Amino acid sequence: MAQIIELNSENRTPESAAPPDSTAAGDDTSVPQPSADIPRDSAGLPSSLPKASPSLPAHLEQLADRARGYVEAASSANTRKAYAADWKHFSAWCRRQNVAPLPSDPQVVGLYITACASGCAVGTPTRGGKPNSVSTIERRLSALGWNYTQRGEKLDRKDRAIATVMAGIRNTHAAPPRQKEAILPEDLIAMLETLDRGTMRGLRDRAMLLVGFAGGLRRSEVVGLDLGRDQTEDSRGWIEILDKGMLITLRGKTGWREVEVGRGSSDATCPVVAVETWIKFAKLAKGPLFRRVTGEGKDVGPDRLNDREVARLVKSAALAAGVRGDLSESERGEKFSGHSLRAGLASSAEVDERYVQKQLGHASAEMTRKYQRRRDRFRVNLTKASGL
Repeated sequence: MAQIIELNSENRTPESAAPPDSTAAGDDTSVPQPSADIPRDSAGLPSSLPKASPSLPAHLEQLADRARGYVEAASSANTRKAYAADWKHFSAWCRRQNVAPLPSDPQVVGLYITACASGCAVGTPTRGGKPNSVSTIERRLSALGWNYTQRGEKLDRKDRAIATVMAGIRNTHAAPPRQKEAILPEDLIAMLETLDRGTMRGLRDRAMLLVGFAGGLRRSEVVGLDLGRDQTEDSRGWIEILDKGMLITLRGKTGWREVEVGRGSSDATCPVVAVETWIKFAKLAKGPLFRRVTGEGKDVGPDRLNDREVARLVKSAALAAGVRGDLSESERGEKFSGHSLRAGLASSAEVDERYVQKQLGHASAEMTRKYQRRRDRFRVNLTKASGL
C-alpha cells in the first residue's frame, strides 16, 4: 500500500536546525541527481499515495491521509533520508552503466556492491572514489531492499549474485570497529571552561554537554528533547525537573524509556542547574529545549537544533580544551564525536554495570561493555580459575 514522499535535500547552515539529520547517508559527499531517463520515483523515495484513487471511495480519503502519516512514522527521518540518498546513488550508477534500476535484478545489484567496495561506484573504473566500508555497503543493500519493497518489487538478497559477493566483501574488507574516544569527567570539566557563560550559545552548549554526558544520550536524543510532553511533532522526548534531579522520557527504537539525571555535587558541573539556567535566560516556555542561537550568540530562535551540532560542539570543545593533546589536531578531530559523551559516562560511572546498561538503554550487558573504555578486561581471570 504505502509509498512515502520524497524528502527535501539537506540545507547546510553554519548552525543547523531540525529535523535532525544523520551522517549515515554514506561515504560519498555528493548525491547524484535524477536524470530524464530514470523515472522520478526511481531516483528518490517513492511518491506518496495518490489522494484520489479510482478504487478508493471518497469517504476513505481521510484514512488514506492518516495511513500516509503512519507509513512515515514507521521509520525515522534519518533512516528515510539515508535510504533516499542510497537509492539516488544506486540510480546514478545504473545510469552511468546504461542499465535500469527497475525491475530489481540481483546481478545488477551484485555488480553495484562490487563497485562500492572497489571505489568505482562514483567516477570511472580508472579514476574512482573512496571505497565504501562494509557497514556502508550493508546499509546500501538494506536501502535498496526497502526502496524496492515500496515500489512493489522484491530484492532477493539470498540470491548468489548478491549473497556470495557480499560474503567475499566481508571477508576481504571487514575491519574491527573504530571506537570514538570517551570524554572522561576531567575532560568534560576542561571543555566546559572553554565555553563563554556570558552568551546564550555558551549557556546552551554547557547544558547540552552536561545532559548528554550525565544522561548517556545519543546526539539525536539530546536535540530531540522538548520542555514538556506532546509539544512538538518531531519530539524524541521531554524533560521534567524535580527536586532531586531531572527525569527524561525518551522514545527509542524499541519503545519509551526513562532516564534519571541526578543533581551534581556542585552547581558548576550539575546538568540540572545548567538546563535550568539555559531555560531561564533563554526564556523558554514550550517546545524544543535546545534551539538555534542567532545574532552573534545573543538571540534564541524557535527552531530545534540539528543533531550534527552536538558532534561539532564535542569536537570543538575537546580541541579547545586540549583533550588528547598528544595527538595532532586532525587525529583529535577524528577521535571525538557526540558518541564520546555516551562512552564517557559508561567508562566513568563507578556503579553496578546494570545501572549503566539501563541508563544507556542497552538490551544487553555485552553492548554496554563495548562502551566502557576503562573497563578491567581481566577482572575475571579464567586462566587462574581453571587452576593454571
